[in-house]
Amino acid sequence: MVHKTMNDLSIPIKRALVSVSDKTGVAEFARVLHAQGCEIISTGGTKKVLEENGLPVTDISAVTGNPEAFGGRMKTISFQIESALLFDREKDKQEAAALGIRSIDMVVCNLYPFEQVKNRGADFDTLIENIDIGGPTMVRAAAKNFKYVAIVTDPGDYEELAQELQQNNGALSYDTRFKLMRKAFNATADYDAMISETMDETAGKLSVRLAFGRAKELRYGENSHQSAWLLRRNGTNHSYFDVKVLHGKELSFNNMVDMYSALDSVRDLKQSGCAVIKHNNPCGLSEGAEQRRVFEQAWAGDPVSAFGSVIAFNRPVGKETVTFLHLDAENKMLRKFVEVIAAPAFEAAALEYLYQHKNLRVVEYDPAGLTPDLDYRFLHNALLVQTTDRKLKEKTEWVTERRAELDEALLDFGLIAVRQVKSNAICIVRRLPDGDHQLLGMGAGQPNRVNSTQLAIARARENLKNEFEGSPQELEEYIAQQMGRAALISDAFFPFPDNVELAVAAGLRVIVQPGGSIRDKSVIAKCNELGVAMMFTGTRHFKH
Repeated sequence: MVHKTMNDLSIPIKRALVSVSDKTGVAEFARVLHAQGCEIISTGGTKKVLEENGLPVTDISAVTGNPEAFGGRMKTISFQIESALLFDREKDKQEAAALGIRSIDMVVCNLYPFEQVKNRGADFDTLIENIDIGGPTMVRAAAKNFKYVAIVTDPGDYEELAQELQQNNGALSYDTRFKLMRKAFNATADYDAMISETMDETAGKLSVRLAFGRAKELRYGENSHQSAWLLRRNGTNHSYFDVKVLHGKELSFNNMVDMYSALDSVRDLKQSGCAVIKHNNPCGLSEGAEQRRVFEQAWAGDPVSAFGSVIAFNRPVGKETVTFLHLDAENKMLRKFVEVIAAPAFEAAALEYLYQHKNLRVVEYDPAGLTPDLDYRFLHNALLVQTTDRKLKEKTEWVTERRAELDEALLDFGLIAVRQVKSNAICIVRRLPDGDHQLLGMGAGQPNRVNSTQLAIARARENLKNEFEGSPQELEEYIAQQMGRAALISDAFFPFPDNVELAVAAGLRVIVQPGGSIRDKSVIAKCNELGVAMMFTGTRHFKH
């Protein structure tokens, strides 16, 4: 159903009921109402604040005929108040007059701070006392009758409403009231959801009620014939919705998914990091001291796949870094095409350089803000929920006769990398002479681990071949040397020794896996036979 606007139906605000928990800006807003000739009805603490600011206030008991009672549990709930909000100003006019009901044209109300009290660790009895009853009743009554009543639930709206009241001789338009009504029903829905989730949580039961408000249309979905939207979850301080596009075309569904993976890939890196993402997998990942060098190393992880990729950094980006893209090269074949570059910030000179590419999306977002506790996946009227995968390892146990000198920083880098790769996932990582870490090769999304291992080895060999500068006769020796210094990281256990045999044939001598297979002993025996060092971490990192 499409709602039709009715801009000509403005109503003057002659009586307003003001009862708020969050008193930010309420005195200033009430002063505007008073200046427009509006009578202000109020309760308890709100009434006190308004009077302290020199505003005349009608006590709510003068309307209800009853005092506030039961420690404030009864203040606004009454036949007189709800009738003043709910009666139809046209059909019910005579009945309201006969009952002595005077209309209330505006309610300014925000609810008891249940969520804030919960977050402070309040006990159960305190939580119960912070469940608002009268507030939601007034809010819903006013919202239902928005044709005649304005309902204000957000202090952030005071300034805009004050301007409209001053410009419109104390009246508010129908469209404004309609917008306020929608906001009010969302507020009470979110409030009730928070309470119900908390009560279930208290009982040891999981219940999830997700509400999303603001939406923006994306360029298109996974394919150009699909439509797509991004919605912001209500009641959150930080949201991926808040990515700031500084330049370039609108973002698509795939851009948003790949950019999230890119930002998540660099989020936990300790040094300056860069991720190159293609189809939701890191085809390049590196960290180190110098951002430009790190970018080059990440790109070298798979230069072919990096074409049309999404790139993220975990540090502000300087011009020296982005000139690696050669966007101003006269020979267009030297220009590196990417879809998105995201970072916490960009230096002005870096932005000026990137703006040369009119379609390149330059996005400002700090990956440090990606700290979700839960991971959701919606599957046809069913919701899968799990805690997010943030634990890298349970232990570092060498289970073979041979031990290796595996730098813990490189180990963590490898685990961060394999955690981002679609299962079955194999990553080959190395420490470079300057101390930087690089994803040398990866295999992703294969139905068996052997295929993933083969892909990771092939990619690593190709990268080593590309970087080698010696004679062709020395190439295999160089590859064997570099592979011997690298580590193979698996997201899950090896079910058979075949992966060990592949790794050894490729020159690898260090393997890291979580362990836990019923065939662990045979896998370890094969490692001992072939002189391989194998570490168990005790933590699996499937990503489907």
